[in-house]
Amino acid sequence: MTRRMPLAEVRANIAAAVDQVFHRGEHVVIERHGRPVAALVSIEDLARLEAERPTGDRPAGALALVGAWADVEDTEIDAFLVDVASARQRDTGRKVRLKA
Repeated sequence: MTRRMPLAEVRANIAAAVDQVFHRGEHVVIERHGRPVAALVSIEDLARLEAERPTGDRPAGALALVGAWADVEDTEIDAFLVDVASARQRDTGRKVRLKA
């Protein structure tokens, strides 16, 4: 189970929050101004999360796309997208409907 707690409540009741994680196996999501900013998890959960983290310097999967086009000018990307849309409209082999 996950319990959400404001940061002020966690500060005032840190021992109780740690007990929830340690003895009950719960997760505590710490919120600041109503937004989640951190979490308390068990050592076992932390070990599992760290083991699942990709190794190496290069990100994998969808994360690898972040920043992949950073050195390409916006005008080049816009032109590419126009070309793709034009090619799709010219393709009469199948019906493609583009939403505007």
